[in-house]
Amino acid sequence: MNKVTSIAKNTSYLTLALILQKIISFTYFTLLARFIGPEFLGKYYLAISLTTIFAIFIDLGFSNVLIREVAKLKDNAPKWLGSILALKIPLSVISILTLFIVVHIIGFDSLTKTLVYISAISMVLDSFTNTLFATSRGCHNLKYESIASIIFQLIVLIFGYSALLLGGGLVYAMSALALASVFNLIYSYLVVTRKLKIKVRLIWDRKFFNLVFNIAWPFAVFAIFQRLYTYLDSVLLSVLSTDTQVGLYQVAFKIIFALQFLPLAFTASVYPALSTYWKNNREQLLITFQRALNYLMIISLPIVVGIFILAGKVVLLFEQDYSAATWPLRISILALFFIFLNFPLGSLLNACDAQRRNTRNMIIVTISSIILNVILITKFQALGASITVLITNALMFVLGVIETRKIIGPYGKKTWPIFFKTLISSVIMGIVVYLLKDSVNIFILSIFGGAIYFISLFVFKGIKIDDVKSIIRSFSKQKKI
Repeated sequence: MNKVTSIAKNTSYLTLALILQKIISFTYFTLLARFIGPEFLGKYYLAISLTTIFAIFIDLGFSNVLIREVAKLKDNAPKWLGSILALKIPLSVISILTLFIVVHIIGFDSLTKTLVYISAISMVLDSFTNTLFATSRGCHNLKYESIASIIFQLIVLIFGYSALLLGGGLVYAMSALALASVFNLIYSYLVVTRKLKIKVRLIWDRKFFNLVFNIAWPFAVFAIFQRLYTYLDSVLLSVLSTDTQVGLYQVAFKIIFALQFLPLAFTASVYPALSTYWKNNREQLLITFQRALNYLMIISLPIVVGIFILAGKVVLLFEQDYSAATWPLRISILALFFIFLNFPLGSLLNACDAQRRNTRNMIIVTISSIILNVILITKFQALGASITVLITNALMFVLGVIETRKIIGPYGKKTWPIFFKTLISSVIMGIVVYLLKDSVNIFILSIFGGAIYFISLFVFKGIKIDDVKSIIRSFSKQKKI
């Protein structure tokens, strides 16, 4: 299967899977939010945010290295996989012990501590699962990971919500995450050993460990600061404000996080190809990168406009208690445009052995985020955290553009026309949605608005029939060459 077909097919698989996954996840989030209210929702996601930060100290950027090295030469997969799995064992122990110490130092209440401990189980299991699936990604195979992502969310939904209905409370609901993580680990192991025919065994080689660390440390630093940037705001909200404010902020955060399946799926498929093109085909590297930017612009702008206008109705899906989340959502959703485009910008830098530049950018953005959060959360609470999200994602975008231009040269001539056509189409859609928002059901209006947008985009030639046919063809079976 050639690279272009592989990218399209993998993107199709993962996009479909992530759509289903996010629908299931968002459904569970909505049910959970309605069932427990803002305060306990804040406690639940505070525990997840804290363990997600510490999870990176188990991986330390190894997954990115594994994907890149396996993509370059599949025969090296057993050596890289076995060494990284071995490294993760002591790192897991250290991370768990450090997490427990931090929890006691901060002085959370007993319920929050219990939620953190259970979430820590998922933290460790998911880290090993991600390593196994990173091997699969390096082999340009995202099919089985896509299936696993759906089953994982179904387990969480069924067992988590059942626990709440039966009176088990948040502890049992959090336990559903651990159960799903157990399934994912077993499934990913079977995929690597039986489907990809790669032997999984721990390899203890000090010299190779040094090689892994030498390659991975820029990825590690980037990943540490990225996790701090993404999840520390919820922790700061809890410390500087209240768990209720964490719950309100999570409404905006969860919506943005759910929508990230689109750039995540696309760049997950594109990243191995970018690594290959950087080595073998610089012209195709530029073409693939530009297409990624264009497609993500086309997708993100109408979402930003639509949710900004309908934010008041969106938060009411979580009941009246969450009405105060309207403006945090409006401000946060503006950042979605930059979030989408930052995915291919970061992937290009990592694929082209420029991970140190990417890391430097993330350090700058994270430090800015911490400073802004401390200042703005104190004054504006959840809204302050949302303002920080917008400013820092825009900063990350500017820094990413500067660095990528140094590698592949100017690329604005082919992206600016698409941007303006997309913006005009989004504005037309936005006007229609605004005029009808008080008289039409939000779900019907979303579908109608989407239709208006794509019709406008076709009229302005922002997207062509051939682009649609290419996506449809990507779902058909392709013969391997």
